[in-house]
Amino acid sequence: MSAVTVARTQGLFHLVGGGWPPLHPRSFEWVFGPKTDVRLQRATAGLLATTGWSLLRTGPAPESLGQARRAGVGSAVTLPAVDLVYVPLGRIRPTYLLDAAMQAGRPVAWWRYGRPGCGKPRGSARSAPRPR
Repeated sequence: MSAVTVARTQGLFHLVGGGWPPLHPRSFEWVFGPKTDVRLQRATAGLLATTGWSLLRTGPAPESLGQARRAGVGSAVTLPAVDLVYVPLGRIRPTYLLDAAMQAGRPVAWWRYGRPGCGKPRGSARSAPRPR
């Protein structure tokens, strides 16, 4: 697996998750509960979709991967943190814990595959033996 794959996988997840509430609010609220602040729901959905689109556009350039890593890790830590605070308080439904569980592996994937130099094929020019 490569950092680009991690970014694009997370990007697809966020794009779908961000697109769901505005495209079919009825089914979204059936799963996650009725929303009293529609503005906040739309803003969160828009930010998720935007982050998803950005992650989907990640290329192999170091600058692109660095930006993807920051957005990916940031969202993978922030979203479950909100879920883990507000579910026990009874402010949001326990179904949000499913989202937290799905997000849990993303920081690990970024750490394992998203660091500079990770995911390079063996035998490439960079890992070739030095001439004697």
